[in-house]
Amino acid sequence: SLNAAVQGEGPCGLLGADGDDSLYPIAVLIDELRNEDVQLRLNSIKKLSTIALALGVERTRTELLPFLTDTIYDEDEVLLALAEQLGNFTMLVGGPEYVHCLLPPLESLATVEETVVRDKAVESLRKISQEHCPVDLEVHFEPLVKRLASGDWFTSRTSACGLFSVCYPRVSSTVKAEIRQHFRTLCSDDTPMVRRAAASKLGEFAKVLELDYVKSDIISLFTALASDEQDSVRLLAVEACVSIATLLPQEDLETLVMPTLRQAAEDKSWRVRYMVADKFSELQKAVGPEITKNDLVPAFQNLLKDCEAEVRAAAANKVKEFCENLPEDNREQIIMTHILPCVKELVSDTNQHVKSALASVIMGLSTILGKDNTIEHLLPLFLAQLKDECPEVRLNIISNLDCVNEVIGIRQLSQSLLPAIVELAEDAKWRVRLAIIEYMPLLAGQLGVEFFDEKLNTLCMAWLIDHVYAIREAATCNLMKLVDKFGTEWAQNTIVPKVLGMANDPNYLHRMTTLFCINALSETCGDEIITKQMLPVVLKMSNDQVANVRFNVAKSLQKIGPKIEKGVLQAEVKPVLEKLATDQDMDVKYFAQEALSGEKKLFHRWIQILNRPFPRDTVVALQRSDSKVRTDPACLCFQQTKPVVHQVLHRTVMYKRHTGVSVNRMESDELQ
Repeated sequence: SLNAAVQGEGPCGLLGADGDDSLYPIAVLIDELRNEDVQLRLNSIKKLSTIALALGVERTRTELLPFLTDTIYDEDEVLLALAEQLGNFTMLVGGPEYVHCLLPPLESLATVEETVVRDKAVESLRKISQEHCPVDLEVHFEPLVKRLASGDWFTSRTSACGLFSVCYPRVSSTVKAEIRQHFRTLCSDDTPMVRRAAASKLGEFAKVLELDYVKSDIISLFTALASDEQDSVRLLAVEACVSIATLLPQEDLETLVMPTLRQAAEDKSWRVRYMVADKFSELQKAVGPEITKNDLVPAFQNLLKDCEAEVRAAAANKVKEFCENLPEDNREQIIMTHILPCVKELVSDTNQHVKSALASVIMGLSTILGKDNTIEHLLPLFLAQLKDECPEVRLNIISNLDCVNEVIGIRQLSQSLLPAIVELAEDAKWRVRLAIIEYMPLLAGQLGVEFFDEKLNTLCMAWLIDHVYAIREAATCNLMKLVDKFGTEWAQNTIVPKVLGMANDPNYLHRMTTLFCINALSETCGDEIITKQMLPVVLKMSNDQVANVRFNVAKSLQKIGPKIEKGVLQAEVKPVLEKLATDQDMDVKYFAQEALSGEKKLFHRWIQILNRPFPRDTVVALQRSDSKVRTDPACLCFQQTKPVVHQVLHRTVMYKRHTGVSVNRMESDELQ
C-alpha cells in the first residue's frame, strides 16, 4: 500500500531496507498527502507528478490513484489543485492505453459541491477524453458520462452537461442516440442549476450533431430553454442562438430561430434583453442581411430605447458594429432613418454609462456616413458629448477624433470642435487635460504651423506651469514631439525663448520645468541652439536659492554635456559643477559629483548608505521581537544609526518630489 511505501515496509517500500536517502523527499511528500496542515497537503498535491514519477506508472495506477480517490473529501483548494494535476497525468499512468485509470478520481471531483472544483474536473475530463481511443471511449468514458447525467445530486448532472460534446463525435450511432436522450432529459431537469448548465452547453453540443438532429432535437430544446421560468436559463439560451443560427440553412432561420429570438428581444427580464444586446453583432452576422433588415433593425431600435440603462448601454456599445454589418445597398438609409434618431436621444441620456458607451463608438459612424452627413448630423452630437459633464464621455470622444479627421478634414474639425477642446484643456480634472495633451501632436501635424501658433501655442505653454506634475511632464514631452513635426527653426523662434523665459519665474517648480524642457528639447534641437541659447540659462540657474533647482542643473549639464564642445565644457561647465560639488546640500553635491565623474547610476549613493555597517548592539536589538525592542536597553544604540536613517529617508522624499511621485504622510512627517 501507499502507507507501506511511506514507511519503507516490505521489499517494494519506497525507502527500501537500506534507507535510500535520495528518495526521502518523495516519502515526505507522500506522507504530507494526509497531513493535518492544509498548506502541506496542498504543496504535496502540486508536486503530485514528482511523486508519480518516483513511484513509476504501475504503482501510480495501483496505489497512488486509489489513495487519491479515497481522499477526495478535503478542502476545496486542495481538491482544485488535484483536479488540475490529474488532467496532465496521462503519461504518468502509462500513456493513452491506461488513461481510463484517471476517470475514478476525476468522476468523484466532478460531483463535489464547490463549483470551481467541478469545473476544473470537467476541464480535465474533457482534456483526457481526447486521449481515449474510440473503443475505450465507449467502454470507460461514456458510462462515466451516463452515471453523472443520472446522478442523484444536481452537482453531478451539471458536470455531465460539459462532457456530451467531447464524446459524441467518436461513438457509435446507438450510443449517440443514448447521449442525445440524456441531454434532452437534463434540459428539462427539475433543478434550475442543471437546466442552466445544459443551456450554456446547448450551442456547443449543437455543433457536433448532425444537421437533421439539430432541426429535430436542438431547436425544440432551444425553444423550451428560451421560455424557461428562470431568466438565468433564458439568457443562456440567447447565447446558444448564435451557434444554432450559424448551423442552419438561411431558409430555415425564419421559421426555426427568429420567433424565439424576437421573444427574447422583448423578454420581461432586463438580463435577457441585455444578453440579446450584447450578442447582437454576432446574431446579425449569423442570420444574414435580409433578416437583419426586416427583423433585427426594429429590435435594435427597441434595445436602444430600453427602459433599463444596462440594456441601453450594451446596445449603444454595438452601434458602430451593427451599422458596419448592414447591407451596403441601403445601409445609409437605414442608419439615417432608424438608428440616428435613437443615437441622438442617447447623447443626452440620463445615465453616464450609456453616454460613455456611445461616445466610445459614435465617432466610427463618420466613416460609414461620409463627409456631408457627418458635418450636418454627427458634428453637433460630438460637440455635445465634448461638453458633457461626465469626464469619461469627453475622454472617449477625444481619443477617437482621428476617425472624424479622416472623413471631414482637420480644419473643419477644428472650427467645429476647437472651442470645446480649448475648454477641456483648462478642465478642472487633470486627467481630462492630460488626454488633450496626448492628442495635441496629431492636431498640430494636421493643422499646420500657422494655425497651431495662432490657436494652440499659448495653450501648450500654459500646460508647462500646470499645478499637476503629470501635466507638466506630458507638456514637456509634447514640446519635443512638436519640434519633431515643425523643425528646429520653429523651435528656436517660437518655443525656446518662452521656455527659457520661465527660468526667472518666482515659482521654483516652474524653474525646474525649464530644466526638464531643456533636457527634452536637447534631443531634437541642434548643438548650436543648445550651446548659444540653453547652456547660459542652465549655468545661471546654478546659483538658484532652491536646492532642488541646483541639483537639477547638475543633471541637465550631465544630459546636454555630450552635445557641447570640449572647450566650452572645460571653460564654463566644469567650474560650475565643481562649485556645486561643494554645495551645502547633500543632493546637490551628489548629482554634481555624478556629472563630474560621468557616473549614471541614480541609486549609487543610496547603496553606499544602506550598506554602511550598523553597530553590533543595534543589529541585536533590531532583530528582536517588537515587544522586546521597546524595553531592551540595547535599543538605545539605534540612536547611533539615526543620521544614516535620516539620510536615506531624505533622499527618498527628495527623489519622489523630483519625479512627481506623491510623498506619503509618514515620510513627510518623519523628515520634518
